[in-house]
Amino acid sequence: MTIAVIYGGTRTNGNTETLTDLAVNGVEVEKIYLSDNIIQPIIDGRHSEEGFQEVSDDYNFIIDQLLPHDTWIFATPIYWYSMSGVMKNFIDRWSQTMRDTNYPEFKAQMSKKKAYVIAVGGDDPYIKGLPMIQQFQHIFDFMGMSFDGYVLGEGNKPGDILNDKKAMCAATELSLKLTK
Repeated sequence: MTIAVIYGGTRTNGNTETLTDLAVNGVEVEKIYLSDNIIQPIIDGRHSEEGFQEVSDDYNFIIDQLLPHDTWIFATPIYWYSMSGVMKNFIDRWSQTMRDTNYPEFKAQMSKKKAYVIAVGGDDPYIKGLPMIQQFQHIFDFMGMSFDGYVLGEGNKPGDILNDKKAMCAATELSLKLTK
């Protein structure tokens, strides 16, 4: 099993990254920081004669890095009760990839992936983060991916996550699951 972590945060060493790093402690992973790349928003070409147009950004490079991995961990801060904008742009672009002749088996490949979500928010994330988890569930269901679990944590200022013992314990449990 090979694992890729897709970081959707914009703050280096933020709470989401801290919690995720605990979850992958002792596990070999490829780390992808979406904010270190340029991912243009999708321009919907599903119903136009021209279809989707080629986009000059880093998105395909990221997809090429991720596709070989069996397990994807989506790590995102909870922004306005959802995933970060860069994470949403990344996932929105899957619509384009499903129609890209360079990726003819994209959806079939994705259906073989396991997915986890790790998210940290500052406003009662154990309750208010659940609609975002449900959103990920719908995304994974559509792609045929196996949603194998999630970890939510509470933190606002840098380092706050270290005070959330429930999240720290859940991340440690996930780490044990990933090393099996």
